[in-house]
Amino acid sequence: MFQPKLFSILKEGYSRAQFSNDLMAGLIVGVVALPLAIAFAIAPGVPPEKGLFTAIVAGFIISAFGGSRVQIGGPTGAFIVIVYGIVEQYGVAGLTIATLIAGFMILAMGFAKLGSVIKFIPHPLIVGFTSGIALIIFSSQMKDFFGLPMEQMPADFTDKWRAVFENFSGINWAATGIAVFTVLLTYFSPVFSSKIPGSLFAIIISTFAVQYFQLPVETIETKFGDIPNSLPRPDFSIPDFATIKHLIEPAFTIALLGSIESLLSATVADGMIGGNHRSNTELIAQGGANIFSAIFGGIPATGAIARTVTNVKNGGRTPVAGMIHALTLLIIMLFVGQWAKLIPLSCLAGILVVVAYNMSEWKSFRSVLRGPSADVIVLLSTFLLTVLIDLTVAIEIGMVLAAFLFMRRMAQISHVSSITEQLTEKEDADDPDATGKLSIPKGVEVFEVNGPLFFGAAQNFKEALNIVKSDRPKVLILRMRNVPIIDATGLHTLKEIVKSMQAGKTRVILSGVRTEVLEELEKSGFPKLLGRENICSDIHEAIGQAERLLQQ
Repeated sequence: MFQPKLFSILKEGYSRAQFSNDLMAGLIVGVVALPLAIAFAIAPGVPPEKGLFTAIVAGFIISAFGGSRVQIGGPTGAFIVIVYGIVEQYGVAGLTIATLIAGFMILAMGFAKLGSVIKFIPHPLIVGFTSGIALIIFSSQMKDFFGLPMEQMPADFTDKWRAVFENFSGINWAATGIAVFTVLLTYFSPVFSSKIPGSLFAIIISTFAVQYFQLPVETIETKFGDIPNSLPRPDFSIPDFATIKHLIEPAFTIALLGSIESLLSATVADGMIGGNHRSNTELIAQGGANIFSAIFGGIPATGAIARTVTNVKNGGRTPVAGMIHALTLLIIMLFVGQWAKLIPLSCLAGILVVVAYNMSEWKSFRSVLRGPSADVIVLLSTFLLTVLIDLTVAIEIGMVLAAFLFMRRMAQISHVSSITEQLTEKEDADDPDATGKLSIPKGVEVFEVNGPLFFGAAQNFKEALNIVKSDRPKVLILRMRNVPIIDATGLHTLKEIVKSMQAGKTRVILSGVRTEVLEELEKSGFPKLLGRENICSDIHEAIGQAERLLQQ
């Protein structure tokens, strides 16, 4: 359940050559992470140093104790919307407590071995809320991107754009020029350099230009003041129950989104290096990372796909690279923080606009729109709820909607058919157990049950067998070879049918019951009701038993 990749790698043996590669990758990723850590803190209205604290503390823990060889952890764009909402309502102190609670939730998910379960969250739901978050991030950066004379951006999506248009006459052309330059350099930098991102060059050039030419643009220093050159003292105070109760819902959103993002990032990394991450270990590390991030005054953290990819591309192949990335950020904060405060906010806004574009997943969005109608409903519902209402509501309703649509789809494929000439014509000619090849005795009716027999399909099953009541056979055979699962409602419905048939002097035989379904039948005492001899392994045995019953 908890087997950190670092421990396994050190047991196997760690070479000097690999350390050299990890060292270089860690240094590069650390430099790359600097502007992103600051930007992901500033965007939701949190002091910039909190992004650095998170990247250092959580980033180190995620690498040292995680289940992925190359995962890089820290603050990400996915959390901007959640963090912004929590800070607006509960302040920075409330955010710290929500992060702490979320850490314990993720920890519990890992110890409960839910790492594999989270992977089953529907793809349209992930694309829907990810695209919604991207649009909100893009919208929230318009104030700094254009240098608009606004005190603060409204929280509501439509109010944001109304405020932007109302204040657009006060556009700061110097800030706009820096933002556009940053977007172009960041987006097209892979053409010139595959290792060092353009965002770093954009920060250096724009910061120098603002200071040298004394451009009238807002910087980190003018808005937030100095960046501390040390980590804060850990705060181990325990919040009261009333505060925890208020913050449970946003904390759950942080936990769910953080878990999904970290496992998605680890899966992407596996595909790049041919590895296989340990999902439960990864969740435990993510939980611990968020707990310690909160203790040191940080914000939520998870696996960062862009930084993880950068790590892999630069030769990082073990968790040591991620630990070096965190230490690099610590050294930068200790010795270079006095210059980091001079970064223009419009430059960071340009970086986040590119982040939003990369997060938008517009190709996946378009692909899902062309798919089944149920997936389109989940996608658009989640997307619109994320943008217009709230991410927490979007995830909750999206999950419930996806579950209902899935159950509806399962109910549609689950059906019961009487064995008639029409049905036998459709059966596979190569099937040795095809009903058309069997001799069904007179007085015996055979019904084929197909699909999972669960609560969504139980009523259909019951209605389909109602036709037997009008002309009861002496023996009813239920072929269940195509029933993979049965739940409590299915068991209850099956018991009702058997009792009803027995009351009408009709004997019931089950044929081809799968092992996992048979186990559930035995747990519920079904063999005692039906008679163990009437639960047959295949249709041939069932017909033989039917003939014996007819003779009796």
